[in-house]
Amino acid sequence: MVITKDHIGGLVFLCLSAAYGFYTGDISMLPGDEYEPFNAQTLPNILAIMGIILSLALIVTASRNAEDRLSLKGYDFPIIIKLLTLVVLFSFALEWVGFLISTIFFLVGGYWLLGERRPKTLIIASVPFAVFIWFALSQLLDIYLAPGRLITMLFGG
Repeated sequence: MVITKDHIGGLVFLCLSAAYGFYTGDISMLPGDEYEPFNAQTLPNILAIMGIILSLALIVTASRNAEDRLSLKGYDFPIIIKLLTLVVLFSFALEWVGFLISTIFFLVGGYWLLGERRPKTLIIASVPFAVFIWFALSQLLDIYLAPGRLITMLFGG
């Protein structure tokens, strides 16, 4: 049996879609909403079903040629591990320094790990993007983004 990248991608997507569909039952609804044709669980359930169907289609239609066989050559696993570690650090930093500062440091760290060393480029590539995302989420979409425990302790809140 030949396993290709498409097979593995389809299996991963299938697992994620199935887990997402399983946890849609935990979405709380208002009393009486369970009898409505469209409620808080409807769209997540549809997305999970579509994900399962598309991932099964990917698995079934994936190429089975021997030359498309999965090969781990050429991947830079140390960089992948460092980037995943940076994501975990970002998740811890969110609680302590807030969205904007942790996002800026995450982007600077990610660009630095990927090879960019010029400080001016790191700042120009990170700060405007993080500020734009923060502005879009907090000001335009009115999503509350906590400022972080450290910021609240230092400046009050």
